[in-house]
Amino acid sequence: MENLLPLFGGLIVMLVLIGLYCILVAENVIRIIIGIEVMIKAATLAIVLAGYLTGREALGQCLAITLIIVEVAIIAVASGIAVGIFRQTGSLDTSELKSLKG
Repeated sequence: MENLLPLFGGLIVMLVLIGLYCILVAENVIRIIIGIEVMIKAATLAIVLAGYLTGREALGQCLAITLIIVEVAIIAVASGIAVGIFRQTGSLDTSELKSLKG
């Protein structure tokens, strides 16, 4: 079971990089939200792995469940913002946001 750290550590780093790439490159609000979602999933996996490696699996699982609940709230608010952007501009393109005033 000692081989878990390199395997899951690499997976966590890969998920963070994929999410970061998606956030930085995407011009669509939905793709940015998906990138945020991928990065949060990487953080959840890191918490569970840390709990397992330290022998405190219950604490890691509790923190992961708490993170999932917070993640749902974040994604709900971000989706609401995306709907508002679409209603204002008629598009989900981030370049359209520069023309907003107020």
